[in-house]
Amino acid sequence: MNSLQNYGGSSESETDSDSGTEKAGSDALHLKPLDPSVSIAKTLAVVAAPDVIPLGASDVARAIDPSTKELTYNPKYSELFAPVQGPENPFLTEQMRAPRNTLSGYVEKAHISAFNFENQRRTFHTYGFALDPSVNGEVADGTSYVGDLQTAYDTDGKTVFEAPKPKKKRKQEKNDDPSDIEGFLGPWGKYENEKTLAKPSEEEKAALEELLAKRHRRNRIPEDKPLEEKSILHIKDPLDYQGRSFLHAPHDLGVNLRTDAPPDRCFLPKSHIHTWTGHTKGISAIRFIPKTAHLLLSSSMDCRVKLWEVYNERRCIRTYFGHRQAVKDIGFNNKGTQFVSAGYDRYIKLWDTETGDVVHRFTSRKIPFCLKFHPDNNKQHLFVAGTSDKKIICWDIRSGDIVQEYDRHLGAVNTITFVDENRRFVTTSDDKSMRIWEWDIPVDVKYIADPTMHSMPSVTLAPNGKWLACQSLDNKIVIFSALNRFKMNRKKTFTGHMVSGYACSLDFSPDMSYLVSGDGDGKAYIWDWKTTKLYKKWQAHEGVCISSLWHPHEPSRLVTAGWDGLIKYWD
Repeated sequence: MNSLQNYGGSSESETDSDSGTEKAGSDALHLKPLDPSVSIAKTLAVVAAPDVIPLGASDVARAIDPSTKELTYNPKYSELFAPVQGPENPFLTEQMRAPRNTLSGYVEKAHISAFNFENQRRTFHTYGFALDPSVNGEVADGTSYVGDLQTAYDTDGKTVFEAPKPKKKRKQEKNDDPSDIEGFLGPWGKYENEKTLAKPSEEEKAALEELLAKRHRRNRIPEDKPLEEKSILHIKDPLDYQGRSFLHAPHDLGVNLRTDAPPDRCFLPKSHIHTWTGHTKGISAIRFIPKTAHLLLSSSMDCRVKLWEVYNERRCIRTYFGHRQAVKDIGFNNKGTQFVSAGYDRYIKLWDTETGDVVHRFTSRKIPFCLKFHPDNNKQHLFVAGTSDKKIICWDIRSGDIVQEYDRHLGAVNTITFVDENRRFVTTSDDKSMRIWEWDIPVDVKYIADPTMHSMPSVTLAPNGKWLACQSLDNKIVIFSALNRFKMNRKKTFTGHMVSGYACSLDFSPDMSYLVSGDGDGKAYIWDWKTTKLYKKWQAHEGVCISSLWHPHEPSRLVTAGWDGLIKYWD
């Protein structure tokens, strides 16, 4: 203790006051010589945790994980753009190690005026050479080129804005002397080395025509002859006890099928009540027999057309065979006694619904995509068909002749819809347009084509005749006015389904309160007509739900058809 007092001052000065402590600290800085007889361990005191006062702020950089999505503090610029810390990936290739500031590589900063850039671009595309942008005047003569170097040096590197490339003119024989009557050439002189082909003689012409005729007969594709038509009746008795055929609507159903008045109020279907099976491939179209809707006609990709009962036992009544390829569309006449079918074999056939016989065949050598009888009772001998060669053709079934052609579309015709009390009809096409025609006038009276419009492969007229609901391939149902201006109703657009690429047909409920459509995923959708709100959707088919029809006399019954070959009845 005495030695400590002699070394650092008295112990009282260390404990009495702060000033004494400071004095002891200052004495410790000026060490006195130690007595060799005193141990160092006894004279020095070791402080394990001294008080440290930092002289400046800490400069330890914080590392940021590149995968971090959110930071709770404001990092500095140098921290945000600091290199990723950690060991180098040993599996990187030379290309992956190279510095990159774009997706395709590293772009050096450079500046060139818009005029010079366009000048060099046009020069390169015209003459095949341009100034080398990476040299920047460092070669001996100050210029270096890329591309066709020989042309660049021959023209001294002149650009398109400096001198046109000299054109090599062919030498032409000239004789402009009008006094030389026989030798005068004028502007019709021949060029040098120009060969004149002699006209073939009559014998050579005959031999050439014979050769071409043989070649044509050898390579000609034989025309498909129409398939021999037949039909099969699947029920035992085609007539009932009163001698009435199946075309006669039943009376004992509790539903008046002969009225034109729709149900007072329609409701959403809730359950699946029946499935019609018999087609081996996907359905392409379904149609109710007009007015009574007690029979259902369906066409399929298995080349067959079938007639089904809607009430009672719901049997398959008759199958019609008559097409070599898939049937695209079908359509009844007003009475339902006849219908037409259009196939990919380029034939349209008129069938007798009751007997199954073919009354007539029609073909224009093109594929018919849609067809429809004229709705007027006094024009039931006429029907129109839209074909793959952009035409709408009107046939007379009495003579089998084409009586009118409407040829204004730029793509295959998809739909035909009669409007304005059947005085006009509306057609849509693959050219993404809609055209309105006066009946029997082959010039469209209105053409609707907007850059935002898509192809509309299905169109349905509302029961009140005022609106056209069009299935658009941008997954929307758009509404057009069916009167006067045919303006699109921008406020009514029905969405939510996926129909891109499919011609899914749609339908209104009889009281016009709902709109129903299928989609490409096999679902059926029902929207409210007034609010465009989606009320219901359900999985109706495994394949595409290509068609949906609301029964005109039932408040909540719906028929859907799909590419799974099934026709389903919902209530």
